Amino acid sequence: MSPLLSATLLLSLNLGLLWLLMAAPLGRRRIELRRTVAIAPERLWQAVQPGGEATGWNPAILSVEADKAHPGCIEVAYTHPDRHGDPIRRIFRINDHLNPAEGRYESHARVVEDSALDLSFWRNFEAYRSVSAAPGGATVTFAETDTYRGFALYLFRYFMIRRALQSLTGWLEGGRNRSGVAIEHPLVQVCLAVLSTLLLWPFFGLSAAGLTISVMLTVVIVLHEMGHLVAYRAFGHESARIIFVPLLGGLAIGGRPYNSRFEVATCALMGPGMSAFLVPVLVSACEFAAANVLPAPVRDFALLFLLILGAFNLLNLLPMYRFDGGQVLRQIFTSRHLLVAGSFGVTLLLLWVGYRIGMSSTALIAALAVFTLVSLMGFSAVKPRRSLDPMHPGERLMAGLGLYAALFIHAYAVVFACDHLFG
Repeated sequence: MSPLLSATLLLSLNLGLLWLLMAAPLGRRRIELRRTVAIAPERLWQAVQPGGEATGWNPAILSVEADKAHPGCIEVAYTHPDRHGDPIRRIFRINDHLNPAEGRYESHARVVEDSALDLSFWRNFEAYRSVSAAPGGATVTFAETDTYRGFALYLFRYFMIRRALQSLTGWLEGGRNRSGVAIEHPLVQVCLAVLSTLLLWPFFGLSAAGLTISVMLTVVIVLHEMGHLVAYRAFGHESARIIFVPLLGGLAIGGRPYNSRFEVATCALMGPGMSAFLVPVLVSACEFAAANVLPAPVRDFALLFLLILGAFNLLNLLPMYRFDGGQVLRQIFTSRHLLVAGSFGVTLLLLWVGYRIGMSSTALIAALAVFTLVSLMGFSAVKPRRSLDPMHPGERLMAGLGLYAALFIHAYAVVFACDHLFG
């Protein structure tokens, strides 16, 4: 497989996965999981009924109490913080259907207030819990119904329901924790990173050289996500973590919602920004190797790593919705015309890099068509309850200079590496 074909196939696969996770129109879907436990239905219902007193089994909930301002509603406080660090609070309207004679209990819940998200996010959402008599005990069912765009939120809710049922089962069995190993666990993430490296290997050729490129790409992804993680921690996201997605790359997740536009821009920019600090180090290593100060093999290794580092981060700086470049540009430019102008400037620079390293006009036109198609792709967005704090002029200037500095230094990395590897 030629390098161009491999790169095209890998890029197409990544764009397809991104579309499936973030934009695929799934329609209205119901996620339903159930467990059968050796306990009387009425006792089990006391534990799982919304607004019940026994909520200690669910590690995601701090407290549940009746909402006095809304009859028939409950207020739930969660362990996850809002943008100011306070517990997220949601008010649910509860509709119960109880039949103790048949050992069947049901509850439907809808969100009527949220301290973190706009109510439009919950427009089609409904939570369902039921307990029914079963041979030797009772069956508990947890379900959530919503309209989904992309599999990301669907899968997230599936695992959250599964984790809640495991916590409930462990609590009923005497407080034993049966939640298993979370996907965020470092050991799980190391295994996913290794799996991603092995899955990428065939795209670069099943050889030692191909494995080296695959390992380098995985390291570049880790460094990129570590940059995001550092920014999150600097802004007070105590539970920020990295999730590795095989083939697609990594994902740094903050510990709370964003509070300001400057925070969004900085956290997005620090992915390529931290990697930019390695560019002068790698260029210096190449020069030292050329001057026989360092061993000769260091030169080829540093040039290859520099090319992968620069290309990966340049792709992430594309002015597209879910990419770092698009995130930063949307925070800097408040008007549509300025946003289009800024996006055009970034795209023009990237096209120049392609031309400078010898890409054909056909390849450049094809790349521009792909970027335009992805830019038009409809991604779902989560609207906060209140608008993010706006940028001050100084913050906007810092973010803009940081964006174009990251663009130019990674563009230089790609051009420098290509000139020395293929020149």
